[in-house]
Amino acid sequence: MRLFTALDIAPPQKKVLASMRGSLPGAIWLPPESYHVTLRFLGEIESRHTAEEIDFALSRITAVPFALQLNGTGLTTTGRGRKLWIGVERSDELLRLQARIESALRRIGLVPDKRRFQPHVVIAHLPDDTLVERWMQIHNLGRYDPMPIDRFALFESHRGPDAPHYENCAEYLLDPKAVSLVHPA
Repeated sequence: MRLFTALDIAPPQKKVLASMRGSLPGAIWLPPESYHVTLRFLGEIESRHTAEEIDFALSRITAVPFALQLNGTGLTTTGRGRKLWIGVERSDELLRLQARIESALRRIGLVPDKRRFQPHVVIAHLPDDTLVERWMQIHNLGRYDPMPIDRFALFESHRGPDAPHYENCAEYLLDPKAVSLVHPA
């Protein structure tokens, strides 16, 4: 099973992001139900026991709820094409939560993620010849209402013919009474 931890996007923000669908000819727009902010991609987890260890480790994380701010646009090129995304501001609370997830997963033996955490919401995949610069200039100025975050989730990714489907396997509530230290744990 392909697992990752993420923040789900609230319905009002999904609606705003979905309103962009169709605004860039040639883009393959993701369905709004797949919008999320990946906190840590875990990859293929073969063992049910390892999946249970992951679930237990994630359930022990404490962090305070916070507001997530979408802001700006970006484009990432990977071996599987280009991804168009909406950026996420790197708040202290978001970075602490992500660091605690990374730390919990390392403690159970998962290999650390070498990539720098760059929070974003992928909204479309682009063929190589899609002209995107003007679209990004127009939408880069967009500001979105802050979104309250009171939980994170463990998702399983299922490959589909057009786009992957994400199944929410478990949710972990954030605790308003949790002590939020200056440095990530």
